[in-house]
Amino acid sequence: MVQNRAVLGSAESRRLRRAGVIPGVLYGREKPVAISIAERDLRTALTSKGGLNAVLDVVVDGGNAHSSVLKDYQQDPVRGLITHVDLQEVRLDQPIHATVPLHLHGEPAGVKEGGVLSQVTNELNVEALPLEVPEHLDADVSALGIGDSLRLSALTAPEGVTLLDDLDETVLATVTAPTREIEPEPVEGEEGEEAAEGETAAEGETAAGDAGGETAESGSSEE
Repeated sequence: MVQNRAVLGSAESRRLRRAGVIPGVLYGREKPVAISIAERDLRTALTSKGGLNAVLDVVVDGGNAHSSVLKDYQQDPVRGLITHVDLQEVRLDQPIHATVPLHLHGEPAGVKEGGVLSQVTNELNVEALPLEVPEHLDADVSALGIGDSLRLSALTAPEGVTLLDDLDETVLATVTAPTREIEPEPVEGEEGEEAAEGETAAEGETAAGDAGGETAESGSSEE
């Protein structure tokens, strides 16, 4: 059950949050209604089987129930708590658009050979009746070898669910060969320069040695 918010504004919203109540707005076939809902009740509803796409029976101040879904929400960037919700009233006999998570399962054959699995798409757009929107969709990646890609066209949606993304262009997952570190080849001319530097150093050492020998000989002759 939610309450009608008679007092609006940032100060009132902060007061509600301190009391464990989340401010929000209910959008429907009529004008939007400012509401508030207990954080505990909201968390319980959104962690049910339907997840973020669960159909909520919203009763405002003891009135009639409004079948609604979560339209949008805001979170505290540090604590991660929900700070505001937008609910959308829906009709149970009319399909809606929703976004559902994509889960991969199975161990790709290419991974067993040393390849790397990458999930390219994390969410999919679907159309279904409110009560038939799946909590998530599953994709089997077991058959993927190194260099293979899994596209949306290979995914079978549950009955009553229509996939809205491009079936051929949407890549769900890929398996790529492991990357190898390649030592950079020396730039042309570097080897010659290094050799020249080595020869110069050697010549310098030889010259120093010769100079030392001459000094010693000079000293001997003076004696």
